[in-house]
Amino acid sequence: MSEKKCFTDSGIEIKKVYYTEPTTSQIEVPGEFPYTRGVQADMYRGKLWTMRQYAGFSTAEESNKRYHFLLSQGVMGLSVAFDLPTQIGYDSDHALAEGEVGKVGVAIDSIEDMELLFAGINLEQVSTSMTINATGFILLAFYVALAKRQGADLKKISGTIQNDILKEYAARGTYIYPPKPSMRIITDIFEWCAKEVPKWNTISISGYHIREAGSTAVQEIAFTLSNGKAYVDAALAKGLDINVFGKRLSFFFNAHNHLFEEVAKFRAARRMWANIMKELGATDEKAMMLRFHTQTGGATLTAQQPLNNICRVTIQTLSAVLGGTQSLHTNGYDEALSLPTEAAARVALRTQQIVAFESGATDTVDPLAGSFFIESLTDEIENKALALMAKIDAMGGSVNAIEAGFMQDEIAKSAYAYQRNIESGEKIIVGVNKFQVTETNTIPGFKIDDAIREVQSEKLKALRNKRNNQIVADILQRIETTAKTSENLMPIVVEAVESYCTLGEISDALRRVFGEYK
Repeated sequence: MSEKKCFTDSGIEIKKVYYTEPTTSQIEVPGEFPYTRGVQADMYRGKLWTMRQYAGFSTAEESNKRYHFLLSQGVMGLSVAFDLPTQIGYDSDHALAEGEVGKVGVAIDSIEDMELLFAGINLEQVSTSMTINATGFILLAFYVALAKRQGADLKKISGTIQNDILKEYAARGTYIYPPKPSMRIITDIFEWCAKEVPKWNTISISGYHIREAGSTAVQEIAFTLSNGKAYVDAALAKGLDINVFGKRLSFFFNAHNHLFEEVAKFRAARRMWANIMKELGATDEKAMMLRFHTQTGGATLTAQQPLNNICRVTIQTLSAVLGGTQSLHTNGYDEALSLPTEAAARVALRTQQIVAFESGATDTVDPLAGSFFIESLTDEIENKALALMAKIDAMGGSVNAIEAGFMQDEIAKSAYAYQRNIESGEKIIVGVNKFQVTETNTIPGFKIDDAIREVQSEKLKALRNKRNNQIVADILQRIETTAKTSENLMPIVVEAVESYCTLGEISDALRRVFGEYK
């Protein structure tokens, strides 16, 4: 009888038993280059990761209530989800927004919505992450304008905009402009933030959505770090200092169910990025550190036996913590059915708190280091990811690889193979293809009222009636003019939102210059 073979989800064969071999990280120290063992010498003994809960739905007022609830429950940072029209640059009253307003996130059309979203929340005292890409520069402008209205010191406000357009072309699809003008907007943000909001993370280079689209763990870090290199190259070409903007780059990874592969993936990614940045010319230690936010795997949640998802999220939380994350969002157990209810959001947050305060996982730095299995897996993931990155480099980098459809094809092949394995029973998903039960769903769903579009449209009508529309027209014309030059776009966009230009109007002004990506 042939011996059973086991593989990780990336297809790496797992040996029956591992023995000691000299490994790179046996001589590595936490907090020192290449940071395999963590970016801080004392990791969670000194400071826990930021516990975030991703939330946003309906109107700004409704989302604001959820933020106050989460802050009262011990959340340390807010993480904002935006609806699809906001993500792709349409106001709520646009014909293409119909049926989508407030559905997968909050609808933000103007500075007034931003004020309602953060009512009663001091922007100097919270760290805010905004999952927004194509319109990230406009949402940042709203946030900065609101901070100014609050009298906040812009040098103290902290947070992140995702602002990672390359993965939109490769995996997610909420892009507006073609790649080259999109990259120009991103480097404008890097340059402007370094001067105006130095504590702001100007990009969260995201592997999360690449993994959600069906990639393996190896592809997730290979494609994400390749995209990171492309952003660094674009910033260097603009003449920016790698030691300045490099400190404000952050990453966003997925945590899946294979505990050991995920821990090894996070460790390998840190080591790889440190070496990449060193090769690109970084000399400041902080510019070489890969700091990352993690979200537990949305695609791993099942609508069948949804309470099983609490266990899945716990395993994924452990992988992120054992892997050294700086920030974490845990999914609600009901998210395969609807937006998370308050009860599910509370359980998700309590999962983080139990791991932090009861599990012992935070008591020592990099607790799985030295495990023959983890060290071997870290090395193997790094080698496979570097081989994949070499293919992308040979194509001329991420932008070319995406335009040629290489990343999209690789992700599609992996997603297909994974689904085949589930359907054949080779990959067991508890409650889905094994251990099923007859179910009657008793979990209350969270539904969004379609009337929200009318509410937002009325707000927009009132805004346009009371603002100075001549000033608005002049500013929108200046945005078009600026877009045709190499001048930084951010100052004029901040001026535009302060003068009550809407998100859709600013997006359209740039559509007229840059066109749309098809």
